[in-house]
Amino acid sequence: MKTLTLMRHAKSSWKDAELHDQERPLLEKGLRRTRTIIGFLQEIDFKPDMILCSPAVRTLETARIMAHAFQVPDDRLRVVSQLYPAPAHDYYDLFFDLPDTASHILVVGHNPAITNFVNYFLTEKVDYIPTSGVVSIAFDTEQWEQLPLAGHKVLFTAFPKLIKPE
Repeated sequence: MKTLTLMRHAKSSWKDAELHDQERPLLEKGLRRTRTIIGFLQEIDFKPDMILCSPAVRTLETARIMAHAFQVPDDRLRVVSQLYPAPAHDYYDLFFDLPDTASHILVVGHNPAITNFVNYFLTEKVDYIPTSGVVSIAFDTEQWEQLPLAGHKVLFTAFPKLIKPE
């Protein structure tokens, strides 16, 4: 069994119009939403073996926060240039060279690709994955390269605004 969790990066700043899109930093609001998601994930014993993210500042910062929260070592955080930008159908290409020893991968990426990719698997489609939103899917395979052909089950969706603070 392989588990793939997809996460949209935390909310980022549009304050500096001169800044290239890849360089936009996270907002405090984005950090708060990510902490909300982390709290939810810690309650359900979430444990990724590896994290893939795009080279954009906002995704790399989000991935580092997640790596810290879930004790994923630096050498298991991989920056993947084709995640920015990437159409949803290209996401399958990400999995061909992953080590089969990793059973749970977290991908931190961007819309619309994240939404389009998870909608391949969701019974009730979503219009968009909000910032810091996650969708986790289990695949009935032991090899990452078999993901496109494997049976699957959506384990959960979690969006910050839908999680009630305690």
